[in-house]
Amino acid sequence: MDTFSLLFYTFAFVLVYAGFRVITARSPVTAALHLVLAFVSASCVWMLLQAEFLAISLVLVYVGAVMVLFLFVVMMLDINVDSLRQGFWKHFPVAGIIGVVIALEMSFVLTRGFDLPSAKPMPPDVAKVANTKALGIDLYTNYLFPVQIAAVILLVGIIAAIALTLRKRKDSRSQSVAEQVRVKKADRLRVVKVAAQVEAPAAAADNQTGGQA
Repeated sequence: MDTFSLLFYTFAFVLVYAGFRVITARSPVTAALHLVLAFVSASCVWMLLQAEFLAISLVLVYVGAVMVLFLFVVMMLDINVDSLRQGFWKHFPVAGIIGVVIALEMSFVLTRGFDLPSAKPMPPDVAKVANTKALGIDLYTNYLFPVQIAAVILLVGIIAAIALTLRKRKDSRSQSVAEQVRVKKADRLRVVKVAAQVEAPAAAADNQTGGQA
């Protein structure tokens, strides 16, 4: 066995073990830490497959940002695990059936994706450039429209999450777009008449004070 195969099987074993511990750990913090380990192992596997962009993206985005947020939320909420486990065996048959269906769907998709005889060869001009550059060229030329659609969907998800968070809160401030559109010029500007106040000059005030003294 060469070094490449040894590293691949080592990282794959760690990845499978970490994924198993994610769903079997009793503590949410332990599950989140094992998920970090799973992401790092998957990133190492992608590095072995010369997918540098995916490996670095996985480390920076998921391990460096998402999982830190998960750990912060889990440790801040102090979740009562015992209350969450109530009724586990009651819903286990339905969850098991759904899990089997998802596993079969993933197997069907992956087996068709790994059909090597029908895979298209890489163009010669793309094979000469770096992995990240080739991915960028492919995304923003052949798949530009799907990338834009995905960006719009993510933007809608962000707006929906903010709207759901601020809904029905007494201290939240929101703007009504309909009221802003219906507003008129008289509603934007209000002229208020204020009585003029004239102050006496400083010298006259001093003379008046001296005369009284």
